Amino acid sequence: MNILLTNDDGYDAPGLRALEEALSGLGTIWTIAPLTEQSAKSHALSMREPIRALPRGERAWAVSGTPADCVYLGVNELLPARPDLVVSGINSGSNLATDVYYSGTVAGAREAACFGLRALSASLWIQPGQEPHWAVAGRFTRRVAEHLLAHPPTPGVLLNLNVPDVAEPRGLKVTRLGRRHYQPMVDVREDPRGRTYYWIGGGHDRFEGAADSDGHVCEAGWATVTPLQLDHTAVDLLDALRSGLDSK
Repeated sequence: MNILLTNDDGYDAPGLRALEEALSGLGTIWTIAPLTEQSAKSHALSMREPIRALPRGERAWAVSGTPADCVYLGVNELLPARPDLVVSGINSGSNLATDVYYSGTVAGAREAACFGLRALSASLWIQPGQEPHWAVAGRFTRRVAEHLLAHPPTPGVLLNLNVPDVAEPRGLKVTRLGRRHYQPMVDVREDPRGRTYYWIGGGHDRFEGAADSDGHVCEAGWATVTPLQLDHTAVDLLDALRSGLDSK
C-alpha cells in the first residue's frame, strides 16, 4: 500500500515530520512536499515555469512548486503506482470553514480527489505561546486515515480534519462547513526607492454558521472532520436559472 504525503508549509515543516511518524507502518510512505512555504496558494498549478523535484531520500522529494504540483507529480511521474491514500498536512494552523478555498493544504488533498483517490487534509489549530501538540494531531490523522482506507468515500470526495491545539481534545465530530471572517487589513508601506507596496491579511475575527459547523465545534475543543466534494454546483438554483436563462 502506497501513501503519498504533502503539505503547504514546506518540506522541512515540523507538521510533515509529525505526519510521517503518525502514519508509519500504515503503508509505504512517499513524501513529496514544496521546497518552500506555499500557504494560501490554494489549488495553483505551475503551468508556466519549470518544476524541480529535488531528492531528499529514497522515497522523498522537495518540489519547487505548490502542493497541487506535488500531488500531480507524485501521481503521474514519481510514484511507481497510483497511491492508495494521499494525506496533506499536518498544517501549522487551522483550515476551517471558508479557509478551504484559500488553503494549499486542502488543495493538496483536493488534487488527489481530482484523480479519484482517497484524500485527507489535516491541520492543527496552533495556539500562540505554547508548544504545538503535533502528536495529538497525528493520532487523530491516523484514525481518520485508517477509516478512509477501510471505507472509501464516493470518488470526488475528500475529508478535511482540524484538531484543536490541546493535550486532550474532547473527541472527534463530523461537521459541516461554516463561514469564517478575518479582520480586514491592508498594511501600506514604502520601499527604499519610494514605491508603495502592501501586506494583506488580518487575524481571525469570528465564525458564522450552524452550531454544528466546523469552526464552532473546533472552538469548543473537538477535533472536526468535514467531507468536501469537488462538485460545487448550487443544485437548488438550477431550475430557476434554467427557466430564466436557458435558450435554444
